Amino acid sequence: MSEKKLNIVVLDGYCLNPGDNPWDEFSSLGNLTVYDRTRTDEVMERSYDADILLTNKTIITGDAINRFLKLKYIGVLATGYNIVDVEAAKIRKIPVSNVPVYGTNSVAQFVFALLLELCHHVGKHNAAVQHGEWERSNDFSFWKTNLVELSGKCISIVGFGRIGRKVGEIAHAFGMEVAAADIIRESSPEYRPFNWVPIEEAFTRADVVSINSSLTSENEGFVNRDLISLMKKTAFLINASRGSLLNERDLADALNADRIAGAAVDVVSHEPIKKDNPLLKAKNIIITPHIAWASLESRKRLMHLAADNLKSFLSGVPKNIINEL
Repeated sequence: MSEKKLNIVVLDGYCLNPGDNPWDEFSSLGNLTVYDRTRTDEVMERSYDADILLTNKTIITGDAINRFLKLKYIGVLATGYNIVDVEAAKIRKIPVSNVPVYGTNSVAQFVFALLLELCHHVGKHNAAVQHGEWERSNDFSFWKTNLVELSGKCISIVGFGRIGRKVGEIAHAFGMEVAAADIIRESSPEYRPFNWVPIEEAFTRADVVSINSSLTSENEGFVNRDLISLMKKTAFLINASRGSLLNERDLADALNADRIAGAAVDVVSHEPIKKDNPLLKAKNIIITPHIAWASLESRKRLMHLAADNLKSFLSGVPKNIINEL
């Protein structure tokens, strides 16, 4: 199979490679066609002759899979794979792979970028200086928001997998107490103070709640009014995982009523964000456009690992297969 000149089609390659992360490892494996973006109504035409189909967020339905007669392999250029009908692919004996580990360090670092912005509002203070407020000040120092020190405070990490554990390590380095809530309790980290806690206690005791869970059909919208109401009025909530884990209306209501001090989200339930998303009109919130994963270092790892998945498939020893055949 590896000697055959295969047609490799990338449906939405722009975010992975906007010009700084070449497709060389894939182009060496066959006839490569890369589309920056693909609309739903373009999937059939662009994929029909593909032997290998690669997608990040473009949806590949079961109906489409059944029509792609040449298709041998689907590679997801991400960790989440809900955009592919994996069962339909399994019926047709088409393996679907993902890239489970590539952005751990980048995402965990970004959680703290969001948290530190909530603590210090560096951007707002820089803007104040640029607009002459310091020049006009009677004092050598001024601040426009409360400034928060993290040492000694508690961070509750909801979802203690690879990224959650890395967030915990960074929090510990800041002198924070770490609490973790997860249905799977594997080995505890060596640092202290650390505690496993039930989900309700995680929200009750936290000065910071960091959502780092995977999205499943069972936990969609689980961060809702009831859980948020358990939080301290001085607490922050951060979500750099999946937007649909949050009930966005409930979070917006809590922020607008000053029931919590602030929130920061890198993800929302529908991306790109819709203009009617209630978080856009909420108080004390930071919203970034799903960029926690997107450092160049992270994207290079993703490119390499996705290519390695395909090479492994072509050599007859596939790995990271979601729908074991």
